Amino acid sequence: MTPNAASASSGPSRRSFLASTAVATAAVAGGMPLLAACGDSGGGEREGATSGKAADKLLPTFVASTVANPDLPSKNGSAAGYTGKVDLAALQASVPDKLGTGAPFKIMSPFWGSPPKAGCAYYKALDAAAGTKITWQNQDGNTYGQKLGAVLASSSIPDMVVVPGWELVGKIANAVTAKFMDLGPYLAGDKVKKYPNLAAIPSDAWRMGIFGGALRGIPMPAATASFIVPYYRKDIFDKKGYTVPKSPDEFLSWAKEATSAKAKVWACGDMSWSAFNIFGVRASGTLGWNIGDDGKLTYRVEQPEYLEALEWTRKLFDAGVVHPDDKARSGDVGNRFTAGQILVYNNDMSHWYGKTTEQAASNPDFVIDGMDIFGADGGDPKLWAAQPAGIWSMIRKGASKTTIENALAAADFSAAPYGTKERMLVDYGVEGTHYTVKDGVPVKNDLGNSEVVNAWVMLAAPAAYYAHPDFPDVARKQVEWQQRMGAFMKKTSTFGMNIVEPTRYANLSSQFEQLEIDYVRGNRKLSDVQAAISTWKSSGGDKLRDWYKQLIDKNGSGN
Repeated sequence: MTPNAASASSGPSRRSFLASTAVATAAVAGGMPLLAACGDSGGGEREGATSGKAADKLLPTFVASTVANPDLPSKNGSAAGYTGKVDLAALQASVPDKLGTGAPFKIMSPFWGSPPKAGCAYYKALDAAAGTKITWQNQDGNTYGQKLGAVLASSSIPDMVVVPGWELVGKIANAVTAKFMDLGPYLAGDKVKKYPNLAAIPSDAWRMGIFGGALRGIPMPAATASFIVPYYRKDIFDKKGYTVPKSPDEFLSWAKEATSAKAKVWACGDMSWSAFNIFGVRASGTLGWNIGDDGKLTYRVEQPEYLEALEWTRKLFDAGVVHPDDKARSGDVGNRFTAGQILVYNNDMSHWYGKTTEQAASNPDFVIDGMDIFGADGGDPKLWAAQPAGIWSMIRKGASKTTIENALAAADFSAAPYGTKERMLVDYGVEGTHYTVKDGVPVKNDLGNSEVVNAWVMLAAPAAYYAHPDFPDVARKQVEWQQRMGAFMKKTSTFGMNIVEPTRYANLSSQFEQLEIDYVRGNRKLSDVQAAISTWKSSGGDKLRDWYKQLIDKNGSGN
């Protein structure tokens, strides 16, 4: 039971990566600025973090779900996997009695694509099953930050708002504590047991929902072994007799052999994302900070590996092995991959299933697989764990008790685990209306593809999992890949800490993404990158380091 996949744009950007993942799966990787604060529940300080024993007191009691045990349990920070067919006729209800009372409330959420109309069959079915009456205020996901900022600055805030971590910068980060309520009186400790699916959300994910010293965010859990996948055309590799590269040098050598501009075949797209993993560069945002073995606290752009990753990626562009449209950042890299114009590209985990289903009928020989990430020297990689949650739903301060309880009922329904009636309804809609069953596998029809997309799935989610009844082998490969890569995963000093940086540093690192794009394409010099790092230090980076050191000294290190 997997929500529809969506492809990211050609040019890698961290925001497009996370947006595509949010649409495609109920478990979203972290890696963007994930922000919280310390202070009392009435507002308090809005900078810093709450962790350790102070956070433990705010968390809901964890009660694992026993509805369906995965075929592949989580290991090394991976998602769980379900590879067997589900007996659709024997699905259980995770919550036998409706928790909603039917009282109306409004939800604002990002949406990628064309949202369904109010009162559509999908919304009606979910409301009827959950006992809710929701008015959806879906907003364009690509410009959601602008809308979110405007709404939070106004006096009219919807009852429930979905807040993605990548939008939590500047004034929006501070507004979260001021505008959204403390859910502790409803969810802390054993109170959460009224909502069994919320109780089954892992504690590390809940910890990421602490803002302003209070539990304000209902999390969408993520596998911490969530890494960008270097996908390759296994069918073409097998046909050509190519060996999967196991080092940066091998990759470049293979890429030169595989590229033939005359035949309109290039080795790869922009491999920047994978390069950062290959060379052990930490993520952007708060996860970019870490105390090394030498005891020094550094940010990602200060790692020697940062420049090494950029230089290797530039070698690929300089060698002419990157498709010209990827250099120009135009078109869709996924389409070039399925057309055989490129043989390798990197993107989030959702593409494994998305491309498989997309090509199943029209190109039955198509096989997508994921390369294992190799290290800079061809040995084991040094990978960094993603945050255990990166999107939250929140309830506005001042909401009535009835509204709060109905919003929590909706979130509990959305967090139903795999193998339940609720999960089936959230992910596929109504049988006969949104999907049909073929050989025991649910298949969405046109209405299902237009209505059953990125709305309810944004409210909450169960612990991260993969399950594709139509292509169970893909779920197995996804989980096993994460497990293999997770064996080489380490946590940064800020892992598991939801941090609000002082607003004066909000845009300090914003220059680097465009600079990286320009440098690897040969449009900027290495000295330009080095100068930007020096400017970052002198214009606030060194002071921000001191701030982080105090925060880690106070709260303890995440690793």
